[in-house]
Amino acid sequence: MGSRDAASATNLERIETPHLIGRPPVESDFALLHAMHSDANIMATLGGLKDEAFTRRVLVSFIDHWRQHGFGVWMFEDKAGRGFVGRGGLQRVRVEGQSEVEILYALTPKFWGRGLGTQIARASAAVAFEHLALDDVAAFTMDTNRASAAIMRRIGMTYERDFVRADLPHVFYRMKKEEWLAA
Repeated sequence: MGSRDAASATNLERIETPHLIGRPPVESDFALLHAMHSDANIMATLGGLKDEAFTRRVLVSFIDHWRQHGFGVWMFEDKAGRGFVGRGGLQRVRVEGQSEVEILYALTPKFWGRGLGTQIARASAAVAFEHLALDDVAAFTMDTNRASAAIMRRIGMTYERDFVRADLPHVFYRMKKEEWLAA
């Protein structure tokens, strides 16, 4: 497939859900991401608080992922003008030595409990299967993050296993293209 994925000709740089608009990250998003990484409520299930150097590495990796693969993490804003909601999308990762495309999402606390994480995850799955023609996607979270695991199940993902990542217990879910298309 080369350095970019199959549907790179499809413009994925703007994504919409019923309540959100997403766009690829840019360098000026540092403050938004670092505010998330500095929020104890958000980071309680994402491995703990992170410093500015970590945020810079993450932002660079998000931007580079878009350049390399033609898809990645989007920065989401509320369509009603209430500002930055969070980040989410698709990312190539290695899990226990296996290459995976992960659905990921993280929201700011003022937007929790509104179904927006589910919108992001569902839109990400649609891109994965309908635009990128991937065979499957994965998602994982710390085993204590029940809300995130519920989102995974809500969009049709199936629990596969427990595993350890970054020395923390996680649960791993997967969805296959056939499952998405059948739903």
